[in-house]
Amino acid sequence: MTKLSRVMLAALAVCGTTAAMAQSSVTVYGRVNTTVEHTKSGKDSVTGLNNNASRLGFRGVEDLGNGLKAGFVMEGGFNSDDGTGRTNGAFAFDRESELNLSGNFGMVRMGKFTPESYLATADYISMHNHDTGLSADVLYTYVMRDSNKIAYRAPAFGGFTVEAAYSFHEKVNKGLPTEEKNAYDLAANYNNGPLGLGAGYSRNGKNWQSTIRGSYSFGSFVVGAYYQRTKDEGLAGVKDPVTGNTTAGGNRNNFRLSGMYVLNASEFHVNVGRANSWSKVDDTAATQWTLGYNYNLSKRTKVYTYYTKTNHGKNINYYGNTEGDNLSSFALGIRHNF
Repeated sequence: MTKLSRVMLAALAVCGTTAAMAQSSVTVYGRVNTTVEHTKSGKDSVTGLNNNASRLGFRGVEDLGNGLKAGFVMEGGFNSDDGTGRTNGAFAFDRESELNLSGNFGMVRMGKFTPESYLATADYISMHNHDTGLSADVLYTYVMRDSNKIAYRAPAFGGFTVEAAYSFHEKVNKGLPTEEKNAYDLAANYNNGPLGLGAGYSRNGKNWQSTIRGSYSFGSFVVGAYYQRTKDEGLAGVKDPVTGNTTAGGNRNNFRLSGMYVLNASEFHVNVGRANSWSKVDDTAATQWTLGYNYNLSKRTKVYTYYTKTNHGKNINYYGNTEGDNLSSFALGIRHNF
């Protein structure tokens, strides 16, 4: 073989490799978010480091041709305050493990991922720290399961998107009071310039929730709100005040209002949420409010501070602590996205 032939073959091999690489890609992404906080719950107080939903993920896509693409997302949580994994101290892809196929028909998703009904509503309104840490929205009720799901997302049209998901029960705890049921999730979003609208509905057995959301930006101001109606037959962990056992809460309404003012690299945040009492358990209302300030050092890194407080009725505690104990926290933090 001549030297020229060997050079040509090598060039063709490189070109072939480059073409293959151009058809697929994998991205590493994540978030490290840590705060120093002084927290008080009832008469107890503690000062220390807190993790705010730090995560590490891998996202990939392969172009199959003719507009068809295969993709995946593998995402796990870790504790940024001590370096351990979120799943019993070990790292696992416990936040998301998704395989998808997309094209002109939309997208089909399979695996574990966050309910789109939440992303279309409550997630939009928690602007100050992306709904993480002790200032996260504890009043929104999750009904849909994250796991064992198949979903279809329709193609976007004029700022409008819609997704439907189905979660298989797979006979978990069959025959027991805790037997899981098939679950359903529906979500819709409309975003057009400064206006954003969203709606979500989930059903898991006899439990269901429905939420609507609106947001609007004008100049340096952004305002948003959501309203949720929930029926609970034991899913939310409401306790009977006499026996202490988990009981059916019945129906409940809750809402949240939020506002943000942007001044150069600074963001000023305020939000307040209110949950009424569950219809079957008295004194289970709660109010949560937060004041926050973010300073963006770059598009990926910010330093921030907030004060948050949740006032509980005497028969409820949304943090799993003693019923009736209020919780407050003052935090200083750093968040870096990559």
